[in-house]
Amino acid sequence: MSASVTNTVTTAVKTDVALAARDVTYAVPGKVIVDGVSLEIRAGTVVALVGPNGAGKSTLLSLLAGDERPTSGSVLLDGADLHGQRLTHLARKRAVLLQEQKLSFPFAVLGVVRMGRAPWRGRPEEDNDDRVVDQSIETAEVGHLTDRLFPTLSGGEKARVSFARVLAQQTAILMLDEPTAALDIRHQEAVLGHARLAAQAGAAVVVVLHDLSLAAAYADEVVVLADGKLRGHGHPREVFTSELLTAVYRHPIEVLTHPTTGALMVMPVRVPAQP
Repeated sequence: MSASVTNTVTTAVKTDVALAARDVTYAVPGKVIVDGVSLEIRAGTVVALVGPNGAGKSTLLSLLAGDERPTSGSVLLDGADLHGQRLTHLARKRAVLLQEQKLSFPFAVLGVVRMGRAPWRGRPEEDNDDRVVDQSIETAEVGHLTDRLFPTLSGGEKARVSFARVLAQQTAILMLDEPTAALDIRHQEAVLGHARLAAQAGAAVVVVLHDLSLAAAYADEVVVLADGKLRGHGHPREVFTSELLTAVYRHPIEVLTHPTTGALMVMPVRVPAQP
């Protein structure tokens, strides 16, 4: 994927709080999925939500996006309650990449990417539609797929097309739910590399990840969740400890430093198979 991010985000001051969760809880009958989480997402940063299956990562992302309403607590966008703001306004402020890529109708890929421009219809920004769509397609490396019908694509191709749609939306907040799950190594690195560049250009990026080494490599902050509770929050080198991760994942985990690059590596402890 191209590393170009020119005009793909609305710039902001790095110290600004773009999103804030205030003691947010989300419960369904018989289960508390997110339990009293408070969190600030600042412009100019990549924040990775990590934790085991069922920890509440995707639900927390949905709460931050406004797709779900908290049972208690509140989510603030630019200091105002998220649920008091119009959907069209929200669509111009944050773009959301869902974990599952589903469409009800067999749209062509070009049309899917163009859907990202819908929030700007009837506004001066609409004049940039063609340029922004072309740039987003180039960045996601899906130009060869533009005439294909979305349902005919592989899982990885769908993920990249959906990423292009999110880029085309041109918002100051990017919210990505497991964007690397269906991707090969090169495209995993490319998507997160773009997220990193988008943050450098002023965006606030929230990304759900399962790969802890990817989170350590690309996130400014990591949020560790378990059983819906916040178990750790801060820079990866401060939060990713063998003790915490072993307890959270209920499996022995080592945190190492690469001897050549100095990169943080998070690895499960594996018992060699017996011959």
